[in-house]
Amino acid sequence: MDGIILAGGAGTRMRPLTLDRPKALLHVQGQPILAWSLMSLRGLADRALIVVHAFKEQIADWMRAQAIFADYQLIEQRPQPLGTGHALDCCREHLAGDDFLVINGDDLYPAAALRELSRHDFGLLASARMDYANYGVVLRDRAGAFLRIDEKPPPGTYAAPALCNSGAYKFTRAVFQYQLPKSERGEFEITDYVTAAARDRPVMVVDSPFWLPIGDPPALEAAQTVDVARWIPPPPANTVL
Repeated sequence: MDGIILAGGAGTRMRPLTLDRPKALLHVQGQPILAWSLMSLRGLADRALIVVHAFKEQIADWMRAQAIFADYQLIEQRPQPLGTGHALDCCREHLAGDDFLVINGDDLYPAAALRELSRHDFGLLASARMDYANYGVVLRDRAGAFLRIDEKPPPGTYAAPALCNSGAYKFTRAVFQYQLPKSERGEFEITDYVTAAARDRPVMVVDSPFWLPIGDPPALEAAQTVDVARWIPPPPANTVL
């Protein structure tokens, strides 16, 4: 099974830290975010596909030196990033098999939860958040299957904590039968793949006890004191550049 890491964004919310480097190579507790992402997939995915765009050469250099995944491929978003759905679509011709996981390149996920997610044909990882108004709240039926996502609902809409979409997904190639519309932002959203698939098949919602989004400098600073190693095996020391 392939593991896709979406790392092609410009990292505008992380500036000025991303003026000269990709967000994926910013460090959390002495290791690049990308190293932690790869470790969460190690032993689960046979191959890593890293979607790149900004500072792609730096990521290419780092990947050549890392010791986590021997089998990997960099996929460039061309001609420019047009959303997470577009990033996934860029990987279509490079997938080795039918099943694959997709994770955001600036979020950290527990390896055990990704393993549970991988057991489903279609699914997403969700985590309870007190600050749910900043994310997409996941609504599901009594069987645990996905119904819809309520994007950034006003505070007070749900009892806190509410279950939020973490940006980790499990798909099969069947997902590419759906045609994505452009969103109001003029991009193609991976969540629209989930919504379309749920009309035809069960999309399971897997609860995760840990999810660490790292979207801006304060979040990066806060991540330095989180017990990440409780949820993800630490990367080998020689992955640091």
